[in-house]
Amino acid sequence: MGLRKNRIRGPVAALLAAVLGVGLLSGCGPKSSAVTELGATGGTKVEGGTATMALPPAATPNWIFPIGAPGYLATYNSSIQNLLYPLLFNPEQKGDKLSMDSPSNLADGMPAYSDGNKTVTVKLKKGYDWSDGKPVTASDVEFWFDLIRANKKDWGGYSPGLLPDNVESFDVLDAHTFRLRLDRSYNPDWFTNNTLQYFKPLPEHAWNPKHEDPKKVFARLTAHGKQLSKFATDPLWKTVAGPWRIERWTTNGEVSLVPNKKYSGPDKAHLDRVVFKPFTTADSEFNVLRAGGVDYGYIPPSVMAQSKKFKEMGYRIDPWEGWAITYIVLNFNSPTAGPMLRQLYIRQALQHLIDQKEISKVVWQGSAAPTRGPVPASLLPKDPYPFDPAAAEKLLTDHGWVSRDGVMRCAKPGEGDGECGKGIKKGQRLKLELLSQSGSTETSNTMQVMKSAMSKVGIDFEIRQQPLNTVLGTTVPCKETDAACKSWQMGFFGSQGSWYFPPAPSGETLFATNAPSNMGNWSDPKTDQLVKATEYSGDPAAMREYAQYVADQVPVLWTPNPAYQVSVIRNDLRGVGQNPTLSLAPQDWYFVKKGGEGK
Repeated sequence: MGLRKNRIRGPVAALLAAVLGVGLLSGCGPKSSAVTELGATGGTKVEGGTATMALPPAATPNWIFPIGAPGYLATYNSSIQNLLYPLLFNPEQKGDKLSMDSPSNLADGMPAYSDGNKTVTVKLKKGYDWSDGKPVTASDVEFWFDLIRANKKDWGGYSPGLLPDNVESFDVLDAHTFRLRLDRSYNPDWFTNNTLQYFKPLPEHAWNPKHEDPKKVFARLTAHGKQLSKFATDPLWKTVAGPWRIERWTTNGEVSLVPNKKYSGPDKAHLDRVVFKPFTTADSEFNVLRAGGVDYGYIPPSVMAQSKKFKEMGYRIDPWEGWAITYIVLNFNSPTAGPMLRQLYIRQALQHLIDQKEISKVVWQGSAAPTRGPVPASLLPKDPYPFDPAAAEKLLTDHGWVSRDGVMRCAKPGEGDGECGKGIKKGQRLKLELLSQSGSTETSNTMQVMKSAMSKVGIDFEIRQQPLNTVLGTTVPCKETDAACKSWQMGFFGSQGSWYFPPAPSGETLFATNAPSNMGNWSDPKTDQLVKATEYSGDPAAMREYAQYVADQVPVLWTPNPAYQVSVIRNDLRGVGQNPTLSLAPQDWYFVKKGGEGK
């Protein structure tokens, strides 16, 4: 493999053999005998049918209230919610960029900025109704805004100083127009991409018929949103505006949607039903897929060399690339690990021990690429901390650590030059524990490769694996005095990518102080300053400066960013678009049958 002498040749080679040790495919596949002859084009479009899509390993949708709560922010939750309660603006890929100007928007055209970019006017398309026949209006958007404004600290999207704090007034101008007056001038591209992305109408007439206080309404809706076993039967969730409604939602995470017959948008569903099916592991999904049990699934990167077999069985292979980064969260408020993780030199050393290039190539079989910093890799030309165990070891020994019995221990406590740093005691071992999601062989192997590299320089790196929802529910922002902060030191939930950006990949929700998805409690004045610059200034240099600085600071450990999945899709299932922000549009999907060209 051409590894340099100081690379972890043995573990990578051993893991490569283990990863590729997957049995050959059996001769099963889609049940339609015509499928293998259709290819990805041709065939006659038909209405109806059921399409089953596989969910990521150990991923179980568990939140229906379309205002995200901390611990329930997994992408698959919001992707399903948006099929029932559509957004005003939807990111859509156009060429090599993302745009918010999509035909599926509930907004009529793009927002209008005035008064030096302090005022934003948004129009809604006319003719959209709720499933009970009531019209969708600007007041329904105001209802959503009132809920997050009154309950902002309980909203998973809240970051102090941003939405809703940056909106001084919400004015309904008519049934289909509203105006926002902002607290200052903002970069219009940033505000549209990263603030208006949240806006959506909610059915005020059904959810708040008595016009109660927003706090009381929010508490009631949140309580209903936690009753997983009742999602399909609760009358609250039956009033929808999207192309789909809930048919079934099981406590193990299987979700079945059927068309909303009252949907008044142009993109009406062609299928009779779409089913989102959970799996405990990628291997279990793989076994069901090759037996023809799902129509839209994925294969582990380890079997990409066998993709020809799937093509012979009547599938097409299409990697789903994401506008994303992947990382390990560091809990700076952990009472045990926090003092070590707050030392920049330790974070630099840890980063130098992650062989992103080789892990991407060997473990992920080329379906991942290194993450270089807080923005997609294409926006950062250079990796600031390439794999270099010698550099990592030198950083530690230069700061007072010595290896004893194969483990680094602090020999020079203190805060001066050449000393271990504040809060680190004499004799303390460099021991860290990672809570990592289960269900992915590639993730497990990635962590084992990292553990091996760290052990070679004396870092005791322990790994605990738990289902994705457990990891997401544990790795939440916390204070050092909180009991929850003692339960984790580092966290990983990135088997399909850790963070998917809106079109503008700024950091206000990730790395700003007290940001909602700042799971590790990173707080740095210069980071906050640079994040603000991306919000206020349209100068591209602002984004570059923010990206480089945060990459250098290593507030998280950057790890290989995989494709969301290597999708395997039945040849006779068409209309499937793989949006890089992971939004879904099964209303566009349809089956074809043999005979003639599609309509």
